Amino acid sequence: MTAFGSVFMPEMAISWFDGSNWSPAETVPSDKLTLHPGAHVLHYSSTCFEGLKAFRHSDGTVKIFRIDQNVERMCQSSDILALPKLDKAAVKSMILELVRRFASEVPEAPGSMYIRPTHIGTEPCIGKAASPSLTSCFYVLLSPVGSYFSGDTSATLRLLLEENVMRCAPHMGVIKSGGNYASALPPTMKAKREHKIDQILFCPNGDVQETGAANAILIDGNQLITKALDDSFLHGITRNSILTLARDLGMDVQERNLTVTELLERAAKPGCEIALSGTAAVLTPVGTLVYQGEEYKVGNGGVGATTVKLRTALNDIQWGRAEDIHGWLTDI
Repeated sequence: MTAFGSVFMPEMAISWFDGSNWSPAETVPSDKLTLHPGAHVLHYSSTCFEGLKAFRHSDGTVKIFRIDQNVERMCQSSDILALPKLDKAAVKSMILELVRRFASEVPEAPGSMYIRPTHIGTEPCIGKAASPSLTSCFYVLLSPVGSYFSGDTSATLRLLLEENVMRCAPHMGVIKSGGNYASALPPTMKAKREHKIDQILFCPNGDVQETGAANAILIDGNQLITKALDDSFLHGITRNSILTLARDLGMDVQERNLTVTELLERAAKPGCEIALSGTAAVLTPVGTLVYQGEEYKVGNGGVGATTVKLRTALNDIQWGRAEDIHGWLTDI
């Protein structure tokens, strides 16, 4: 089976910042990118990216889901990393134009076209460990995808609750930057070997935060609980969408601190559900928690009804099966 995100469209959109101006956007082959070996990004991780999707509707049209929010977060990440400032209108235009170019390649449901805008510092200077890159490159890749986790809709994930390790530096969690994902890899790989888990749910000092690539959501009856927004974790756009849909359904949505103790107590209750939300994960159910060498079943260990209801509600909007009352879809 082809790995998620490993197939790319043959061309990408690209623009370069020379220290004063951005070059006109171009469409170029996507199989190579020429950088000086001393480029700032290769030494000091001046990089951020986004993940969003385009969906094919039954009438053949293609829509992009919540592009404005992804552009906003992309520009915020660039600013926090002191990368050259992006123009929001230009970023959005490059994404739209590239998706239009490959509209015929957007898969039918349940597939989609994953969109990966990326911004990197390109200045060739290895003496700028404490200074930002004055030049940069912004490009957009497209990748037709299916499900990020198992395609088996009855499958659930196993999570390790990790209290002693942070996913990333607390003030950097809000940024979608490669360094954050890299810092989560060693503990995740170790946990996969030792505990046969799918992901780590990082809970530094008992504070339930997120996994390496998705936000965590607890569903207990009519209550939906997830960590309140702060700089320590990524402000997921899918997370925001799920919370909005939960409120539409009349659920009691609580954005607040959640401890490991409370999570385990609630998870043991019949009907309790835990799910991971993200552009790639959508809303993926968790069946088992591993904590201090013990395994804890979440609810009955299977896929919860509310998780399915929320995921279906989101997918129905994305694929045009339900009315887009929140204005989340953009025509290409």
